[in-house]
Amino acid sequence: MQITVTVLDDSGQALVEGGEELAGRPGLKWIDVTGPDEPTLRRLQERFGLHRLAVEDCLHLDQRPKFEEYPNHQFLVMQAFAAAGSNICDLTLHEMHTFIGEDFVISVHEQALPAIDEARRRFWQDPAQTFARGRDFVVYALVDALVDMNFPLLDAIDDAIEALEEKIFEDVDPEQFARAFEIKRTIVTLRRVLSPQRDVIALLTRPGMAFVGERSALYFRDVYDHLIRLNEQIDSARDLIANARDAWLSAMANRTNDITKQLTIFATIFLPLTFITGFFGQNFVELQKPGYFWLMLVLCFVLPLGLIVWFRYRKWV
Repeated sequence: MQITVTVLDDSGQALVEGGEELAGRPGLKWIDVTGPDEPTLRRLQERFGLHRLAVEDCLHLDQRPKFEEYPNHQFLVMQAFAAAGSNICDLTLHEMHTFIGEDFVISVHEQALPAIDEARRRFWQDPAQTFARGRDFVVYALVDALVDMNFPLLDAIDDAIEALEEKIFEDVDPEQFARAFEIKRTIVTLRRVLSPQRDVIALLTRPGMAFVGERSALYFRDVYDHLIRLNEQIDSARDLIANARDAWLSAMANRTNDITKQLTIFATIFLPLTFITGFFGQNFVELQKPGYFWLMLVLCFVLPLGLIVWFRYRKWV
């Protein structure tokens, strides 16, 4: 468990960062909690008057995206995905709980978040234009960085689908179909988690929201636009993977038809040969004469050649 508290110094132009001892300092405070435990959250609950239901949600980081209003603060749950390794289908879900109060913003998450590092970089780069603008802008920076985490993953999914399509047209392989279903499950997971966040952020763009000024509502509309782009990209990826699956099925059907055609041609060629050898191989005296032997040899060569010429004429081979 780690607590990082960020506040403005007395001049209001620079930031001060430290541990929980800065939580009692006057002015706006951003308290970031990584790997929360119950004693720490209970202390924050007592200090800032957090609602116990919201605190319980923070102790069980498996919530749906939502926005709740309590008497003296608001509670926001947002989520993002990142690939755990080189396999884009091996997803890691990042969930961030945010308390928004009169003079504090508390972010709670289970593991290190690149979005937190990105927001902190923006705050330290220009505190007067970011952190000093108020709690709502701090929340905007956190949420914006969290939403933007999803774009590289979706770009990687688009690249994976494109690569899969190229492999399908080069050579059909059963593993490609399994890969298509794996990517499809990933897209379904992304859609299930990210789609509801549009409605959550839409609440923050409404005028008259406590702790969120009208000036900051414009920035939350930008986050809302990003979420719309994410959902459009997810829908596009879903259509692309469906097309890839259809292409695989068509290619596999064509391959099966081609194999069936070749086997049929071979069977058609050898069928008269089987009849000829069977007929002339009968144990009759008349068929033992030399003339029948040469007739059998001629037929064994002429009939297959004639069938091949006929197949080529009909463009079957």
